[in-house]
Amino acid sequence: MKLPARIIAPVLFALLCAATLIAFLWWQLTESTAILQNASLPQADTTNTETTITQAPVDPRDRALFALRQGDVLALRGDWAGAETQYEIAVEADGGLPALRKLAQAQLQRRNTSGIRSTIQKMKRTGARAEDLLLLESIVALRSGELVQARTVLEAADDSPQKHYGLVLLSIVEGNHTAAQEYTQLVINGWEPVLRSNARTLMAAYEEFNLFPESQNIHLITLLSRALAQVQECELALPLLVQVTQAKDDYRDAWIVQGYCELTTERPEQALASLEQAYNLDPQKPETQYFLGRAYRDTKDYANALTFYQYALTNGFSPEIEVRRHIAETARLNGNNAQALEQYLALTNSADATLEFYHGYISTSIAMSQAEDAYNMASQAVEAFPNDSTAYELLGWAAEEIGQEEEARKAYQQALEINPYLESAKEKLEGLRQ
Repeated sequence: MKLPARIIAPVLFALLCAATLIAFLWWQLTESTAILQNASLPQADTTNTETTITQAPVDPRDRALFALRQGDVLALRGDWAGAETQYEIAVEADGGLPALRKLAQAQLQRRNTSGIRSTIQKMKRTGARAEDLLLLESIVALRSGELVQARTVLEAADDSPQKHYGLVLLSIVEGNHTAAQEYTQLVINGWEPVLRSNARTLMAAYEEFNLFPESQNIHLITLLSRALAQVQECELALPLLVQVTQAKDDYRDAWIVQGYCELTTERPEQALASLEQAYNLDPQKPETQYFLGRAYRDTKDYANALTFYQYALTNGFSPEIEVRRHIAETARLNGNNAQALEQYLALTNSADATLEFYHGYISTSIAMSQAEDAYNMASQAVEAFPNDSTAYELLGWAAEEIGQEEEARKAYQQALEINPYLESAKEKLEGLRQ
């Protein structure tokens, strides 16, 4: 028996997860920007064509902010390994508590228990709030299965939204849904904005279930698991989903959420098995096809990945640019540059085009010895992103490929005026001088 459409809306699942993550990361990025906004700006001497980039004394937190932003982009794409690396760079560059908090989030997503414990200690030494540390420590305990320890720590703490949110998660894991809803309401009424948003997401699962009192308990568990996935707690959702799929192995939506969570927590083999179950139950669902494509790609079966990405695109997966990006990247991994170029062209023509898509088109064109096409697209990239250092680096690279070294030199210099930390542009500029 499947839940009515009003309860399960899996067509929106990917968008809801993305929206929640974007809200969370945007809040953190805003916070870190406010902390770093007084840092001094680098200067460049551009008096001649052989200019070397010079820098005034620069607050190292400028580099931290750059790394934080890079990490946020990777996190939004689900590349938590890359995000963790960037957040580590931000920490080393004196990014302070904003960088440590983001590093902790990435380490939680990657199940890096030793890393998160080390980060918690650094946060303590840096002066993190006791309630923030409480929540992190309780989540680590919950994910480690140490429920008694989690309850002991939480109940001994002073009241705060972090304490109540930890108790929400603990109550859900224990199956005490009355207590979970009571604590959730306390968080919603509290002062912490991200936790308020997360609590509303969890409460919505209970509210949807309550619309249909005849529904079975496994439906509630599935709804809660989906909500946990949306608030970046897949590690807690997975044991609940196993209960559901063992009790009802034809529950398509539970298999989809389980597969998504296994992908998110870097378990591609298990994700493939779960999503194949969902596909066998409903082979036409574009979300299943899209996630199957990701699972196949993560297991390096690029041919099957492309097949399922194409199915998802044909069947109307949304957002379309996301599946096109995956097709382009996977096609290149599979040695099919022409297919990749076709997708990158469509992406650069989309209303939501990003510089990443221009980079993909230009690098693919150069790999195919189509340097003139690459140069034309790089010129368009500079017009579309006139304040982005990477756009000028791309122009320099493409100009160099068609033999325009002077134009390439000026483009690299412009890139470094905008961002002195763009090491790839530095290396290319030095290469021209040799």
